[in-house]
Amino acid sequence: MAVSRDRAHQSWRTAERVKRLSDRLVGIGPFGIGLDGVLAWVPGANLIYSVAAGGLLMIEGFAAQASLATLLRMGVYLAADAGTSEVPIIGWAIDTVFPAHLMAAKALQKDIEARHGPAEMPHGWGGKKKGKLRNVTPN
Repeated sequence: MAVSRDRAHQSWRTAERVKRLSDRLVGIGPFGIGLDGVLAWVPGANLIYSVAAGGLLMIEGFAAQASLATLLRMGVYLAADAGTSEVPIIGWAIDTVFPAHLMAAKALQKDIEARHGPAEMPHGWGGKKKGKLRNVTPN
């Protein structure tokens, strides 16, 4: 059964939230850091977060019926991220700068956009800003 456009776009928005929370809470130019980078330095919490966020992205990929190639690419990014999480110091440093959740989310989003068209950004997540409201009183 084919997935609806609304359901696919829901997966797109979930991927956007995971991407920003994991790897772009604070952005400086093309670089950013999120919960994944901060938790990389907390043994145990780093792996739990990486697996949970990655699992959510994979579930959304299956729900959106992403292509097998996309799911495999996402899996490789996420497995590399989780694998580095358990190596002290060097692995944690790599985990801090390797934006695996961002890369997996982008792969899923591109797959969804190719099959269902672009999704709208939720308010407050970088979408089009509305003009300033003016308080106009009649004379």
